[in-house]
Amino acid sequence: LMLSEWLIDIPPDLAQEWVLVVCPVGKRALVVASRGSTAAYTKSGYCVNRFPSLLPGGNHRNSSAAKDYTILDCIYNEAQQTYYVLDVMCWRGHPVYDCQTDFRFYWLRSKMEEQAGLEEKSRLNPFKFVSLQNYSCTNESLCEVLATDFPFEVDGLLFYHKQTHYNPGCTPLVGWLRPYMVSDILGIPVPTGPLTAKPDYAGHQLKQIIDHKRSKKQRATEDSSNGDQANTDGRYELEHLSTPKPEGSFSGSGEPASQMEN
Repeated sequence: LMLSEWLIDIPPDLAQEWVLVVCPVGKRALVVASRGSTAAYTKSGYCVNRFPSLLPGGNHRNSSAAKDYTILDCIYNEAQQTYYVLDVMCWRGHPVYDCQTDFRFYWLRSKMEEQAGLEEKSRLNPFKFVSLQNYSCTNESLCEVLATDFPFEVDGLLFYHKQTHYNPGCTPLVGWLRPYMVSDILGIPVPTGPLTAKPDYAGHQLKQIIDHKRSKKQRATEDSSNGDQANTDGRYELEHLSTPKPEGSFSGSGEPASQMEN
C-alpha cells in the first residue's frame, strides 16, 4: 500500500496540483479479487478475510478468465460492513500503478459506476464497496469539505499530488492531516463544526509531530545514505503520531478514529 506522511511542509502548489480525499474511520486494507474469490489483506500482508464480491474476478460467476483480477486500496469500516475505496492499482487485469493520481481516480470512479451492485449487500457481494470522492485543495473547497456532513465518521484527510504514480511505501507525495489541524497547518480560517473542533491534546500532538519531522530531517541530513533508518521513521510516524490514548499517553493511537494509521 502507498502510505502517507504528515502534511507539515505545505507545498506551494497545493491548490493547483493536489487533490483531497476525506477518509472514514476504519482499517486500511488491500483488496484482491482474482480467480473467483476476493481477499482482504492488512498493510503487513496478512489475509484477514476471504469472500465473494462483484468486483471483476471476485466471484465464480464473473471470473471467466484468469486475467480478470482487481486490486484496490481500501479502508474497511466494520460497523457499516463497507470497504471504502481510496485508490486502484489494477482493474479487470489492467494495471494502473504507473498512471497519475488524477487518471487513477477518474478510472476508479467510472469503472465502479459501470459495475452494478457493488454498493449494495447481497449473496455475491456481502460487503459494500463505495468509491470515495476527491476534492480540489483550494481554500474555498477545503472550507466546504470541513462544513460537510458526511455519511460516515471522518478519520482524516489524505492529500494526493495529481501527478504521482502508485508507489507502495511511505511517500511525501501523499499527505495526512486530521480535520482539526487544517487551520493551524494551512493557516486558513475554517468553519466551526464537529470536524474542526480541536481536542484538548491538539496542541501537544502538533508539537510532537513537528518535532519528530524536524529531527527526522536532521538525521537524514547527517546520514542521507541510511535508508533503513528512514523506513523505521516512517513506520513510527504512521503508527504512533496520530490520536493519543485517552489517558494522556502521546505515543500511541488508542482511539477508534486512529485505526487507519494513514
